[in-house]
Amino acid sequence: MERTGSVSMQDVAKEAGVSPQTVSRVANGSDAVRPQTRRKVQEAMERLGYRPNYAARALKHGRFNNVGVVLSHMTAYGNSRILAGIVDAAAENGYATTIHTLDTVSEPTLASVVDRMKQLPVDGIIIVMESPLPDFDTFVPPQDLPIVLISEDPANHCPTIDSDQYGCSTTVVDYLLSKGHRTVFHIAGPSSTRAAQSRMQGWRDSLEQLGLKVPPTYFGDWTADSGYQAGLALAHEPDCTAVYAANDQMAYGAMLGLRVAGKRVPEDVSVVGVDDSLGDTVPRLNLTTMRIDFSKIGRTAFSMIARQCSGKQVPVGVKHVIPAELIERDSVRDLDA
Repeated sequence: MERTGSVSMQDVAKEAGVSPQTVSRVANGSDAVRPQTRRKVQEAMERLGYRPNYAARALKHGRFNNVGVVLSHMTAYGNSRILAGIVDAAAENGYATTIHTLDTVSEPTLASVVDRMKQLPVDGIIIVMESPLPDFDTFVPPQDLPIVLISEDPANHCPTIDSDQYGCSTTVVDYLLSKGHRTVFHIAGPSSTRAAQSRMQGWRDSLEQLGLKVPPTYFGDWTADSGYQAGLALAHEPDCTAVYAANDQMAYGAMLGLRVAGKRVPEDVSVVGVDDSLGDTVPRLNLTTMRIDFSKIGRTAFSMIARQCSGKQVPVGVKHVIPAELIERDSVRDLDA
């Protein structure tokens, strides 16, 4: 059961000068091996091309040391950073990662996604939910397979984690009003996504709670081009001195659109985005934004799965929230200064 190709555990033991039991302990991640001996065995495995038989390990220990991840739009900034956090945390803890995309499912539900993942050698599943799934409230998870949802809404059946989407907006509105702006215009993301809905609701609630008139909402699709079109239109709003865009791509596009239409940023219009995603692609970036730690979301989601795999309880019915951080740059003007 522990043979991979023509290389056996006994071959590795002979090459490393240790017992087959020691090789087994190293292959199964046991701590009962001295570091020097572990390195010797791992080097022998590498030289011989030996790989542990994970099916045999699962039969023996009840685990595959593999976590499944389900998400849509793998190349989207937030999803890619969440996935990187999961993969990194998994690797650091001796886990592999199996990825499945919702795009391949014609009518996805939590039940159908989990049923498909149950056919694979995974110890738990992390599901990244951008949009609501129809059985979110009625889904009953299997007792023998831990599931964590990365979701804006807390689930009453699975542990849930996400960033504070609503709080991003309340922080931005409070920040811009503190700079002397009388109101804040908003470029929202697609209404089909929960992140866009929550960010728009936080913006709206903040203004209404202060008795301020809520300006008309401009909708984009997360892309810089949609922000650019919104910026061109916002330049003709006479009361528009501050714009809050639901992500950095739309915020950056809006800055360009405003400038093409004859407005200066930040002298005439201040702009704030969300996610802090452009630092590696835009030189001399001056966009003020709310930084979301997507990698931490992924790492924490993995730790929640790992705790359940080790028999520990993780609370359900409440959402574990990763707060965002305001990053001040040069796209906001203080009107009171």
